[in-house]
Amino acid sequence: MTLRMGIIGMSPGNGHPYSWAAICNGYDSKAMADCGFPAIPEYLARQSWPDDQLTGARVTHVWTQNEAESYKIARASHIDTVARTPEDMIGEIDALLLARDDAENHLRFAAPFLCAGLPVYIDKPIALSEPGFDALSAVQQRPGQIFSCSALRFAPELQMSREDAVRIGPIKLIQGMTPKYWETYAIHLVDPLLTLLGYETRPERLFVGPVGADGRLLAMRWRDGGPDVHLMAAGSIPSPLQLRIVGETGEVVLAFQDSFTAFKSALAEFISSVHEGRSRLSEGFNRRAVQIIEMGRQ
Repeated sequence: MTLRMGIIGMSPGNGHPYSWAAICNGYDSKAMADCGFPAIPEYLARQSWPDDQLTGARVTHVWTQNEAESYKIARASHIDTVARTPEDMIGEIDALLLARDDAENHLRFAAPFLCAGLPVYIDKPIALSEPGFDALSAVQQRPGQIFSCSALRFAPELQMSREDAVRIGPIKLIQGMTPKYWETYAIHLVDPLLTLLGYETRPERLFVGPVGADGRLLAMRWRDGGPDVHLMAAGSIPSPLQLRIVGETGEVVLAFQDSFTAFKSALAEFISSVHEGRSRLSEGFNRRAVQIIEMGRQ
């Protein structure tokens, strides 16, 4: 059975409703060229369609706060129905993609669907504070109803190989940098970081400070003999998205390159979680990620 999914957007600077729906549905190249996010049609055009399309699920409904934008998304990503209100999707879909990264609005958009018992994929970051995280968790009707991550948690190029781990030796320092803003993009560093170091240990905050006019730097020390970690969101300063990992005997730089594969892998994981009845991503992992995001905002 094909899973029916609804999608909610938009938040400023976030084109995920276009790209996530296209990965599930395929897309209209002419309409997608007008989406306002040039990187999306560029990386979609590099794929082989329909071979690279995600199977087993389809985005059937879309809602945004702007009806004209909703119809643009529907045309570009082959979505059948533009909903008048978000709640109109309840009873028509099997799961929801909350494709907005303005975390302060996640609770109000997710709550009706969580109360209705639907699985919800909440775009990164799930929350900006532990109280916000707890408020979302409290609305769940069952454990694991919420799925949330940075898709970069699944990016192969941000996972250190066993060969590199042996070559560089015990890790002493990790430096991460990302473009754009702490609240929306730091999670792209935090999730791969926790995948690498584990989430059981809570790091100690050493320093928080500005970078340029609108960037942010957080320095932490991993307790129990772990490495120092410096994470920088560069704001409006152009920046790659990468992790530099320095060990006793060498270093490696892991640079993010492939948005399509990361997004598709995360969506596939969500679809698997829907079929299994609960998210396979650890709530403890996401709580630790939110704690680090909150450290960098204080």
